[in-house]
Amino acid sequence: MAAIELEMPTSGPVEEWPAQLLDVGALTRDGWRPEPFGEFVVKVHSRCNLACDYCYMYEMADQSWRSQPAVMSDRVMEQVCFRIAEHAATHQLDVVSIVLHGGEPLLAGATAIRRFIRLAREVAAPTRVEFGVQTNGILLTREFLDLFGEYGVRIGVSLDGDEAGQNRHRRYANGRDSYDRVAAGLRLLTSDEYRPLFSGLLCTIDVDNDPLATYREMAGWGPPKVDFLLPHGTWETPPPRRTPDPSSTPYADWLIPIFDHWYSGARPAPRVRMFSAIIRLLLGRAAASEHVGLGPIRLLVVETDGTLQQVDTLKSAYAGGPDTGLTVAANALDDALLHPSIVARQIGVEALGPACRSCSLRDVCGGGDYPHRYRAGSGFRHPSVYCPDLMRLITHVKDRVRVDLVVARKETRS
Repeated sequence: MAAIELEMPTSGPVEEWPAQLLDVGALTRDGWRPEPFGEFVVKVHSRCNLACDYCYMYEMADQSWRSQPAVMSDRVMEQVCFRIAEHAATHQLDVVSIVLHGGEPLLAGATAIRRFIRLAREVAAPTRVEFGVQTNGILLTREFLDLFGEYGVRIGVSLDGDEAGQNRHRRYANGRDSYDRVAAGLRLLTSDEYRPLFSGLLCTIDVDNDPLATYREMAGWGPPKVDFLLPHGTWETPPPRRTPDPSSTPYADWLIPIFDHWYSGARPAPRVRMFSAIIRLLLGRAAASEHVGLGPIRLLVVETDGTLQQVDTLKSAYAGGPDTGLTVAANALDDALLHPSIVARQIGVEALGPACRSCSLRDVCGGGDYPHRYRAGSGFRHPSVYCPDLMRLITHVKDRVRVDLVVARKETRS
């Protein structure tokens, strides 16, 4: 296994990569150009009606939510719509995607959400604006579902598995379980009337939950897509069970039984985004994913006060992790394209450190999820804290796919 650490600075001022060490000017002088943003995560509400104990928004290093407005004002919504339309026009984009997020976005209320959707589409025309919402499912009512049906808004729901798995972490602030309320929302969403709006389920992995029971619960709702997310952590604050021992792979051990069941199981089955992306990358195809691969990330986050941020999961790394210093009131979105941390996520292999560059799985793994690479004092040019898990999982998938490709070639020749 390749080494998974970089030499730490021993003296002098702390300079982290990319904030102080990536020379964006040199890149542009050499002909590199950023790709425009195509997806915007808009925080229409910065508070939540659950108190999940692993939440990167409220429980980890960055606590800026405490000073954020609870709800995005009409004025900021107007500025957001104008800036997205301006960006789309500048780059002649045919389509952009806006994901309503939080906190819990439905806390913003149906009236405000309707106003924002209508305004965004009116201002951006002729660019098409596709809308999605990521919700914990607690507030999924007919009022919201009728609204989302009217405007073609796709709905993703966060669910950590069966009742025991969901209630382990995803609870109300008073400790009350949430599964029953989420299941009620999902039953309504997956009814014949509203099922076309269902985009998928998102599950944060807890290795104490049974993996196949978790997958069966998720698949049982008939989602088009399932996302399994690794809990956020860094080299200083590693995720649960992720020790420095490179022979320990608790997250791969959890995911591999799900992969084998999914890969060999009956079809139709939901698309599992992590597995699908790995297979596509192993076959030399492009895969749009923040979590694996080296493709450029074209995502920008807008907070309730109109501040522009990098991917918001950087809140798990350190206080101010996702900050750009830019706002929709004062800056065009193009200004964010040249922020060092956003550039770092568009330059592929050039963003990787020596250990990742020399790894045989480099083009598939891509260094893993960007926040998971962080080490205080040197920054993000490290392998993922999940490096051993990613290597084991990708190797397992590679071996399974290779066997099937060999069989397919033999059958073609015979």
